[in-house]
Amino acid sequence: MRKAKPKKRILLPDPKFHDAEVTRFVNNIMLQGKKSIAYSIFYDAIDMVGEKMKESDKAPLDIWRKALENVTPQIEVKSRRVGGANFQVPTELRSERKVSLAMKNMIKYARLRSGHSMAEKLAAEIMAAYNNEGGAFKRKEDMHKMAEANKAFAHFRF
Repeated sequence: MRKAKPKKRILLPDPKFHDAEVTRFVNNIMLQGKKSIAYSIFYDAIDMVGEKMKESDKAPLDIWRKALENVTPQIEVKSRRVGGANFQVPTELRSERKVSLAMKNMIKYARLRSGHSMAEKLAAEIMAAYNNEGGAFKRKEDMHKMAEANKAFAHFRF
């Protein structure tokens, strides 16, 4: 690398829950710099989760954290070219990339859901992920299956 690595930016905690991880999630939801809209989507989704899962003794934010943990992949496959052939080589993920992939997958599959508002779709995806269901959880399972299937090529890691 010619340039120095860019400095890691410190995220300020969100105004309601005072959690930097929530800010990171909201930054991923945000489109075209509309952060206040992204915050309202997230807070509305968390409120909906709280209403729909009243029987659960957990707080809505804890449900969101558990859902995020359920869709966090441990391994991914990367394409490596070895001797004229491309191999899907399973590699372990850095902790920051794990969280980033989990957040992006959850938001992506929430956007693909059918529903009226983004808050409703996100709430539905959070509850599905909490119950080990939904698109984001399926994506994680598919990543793990692909890594397991290509375990024979793990020695190409370098």
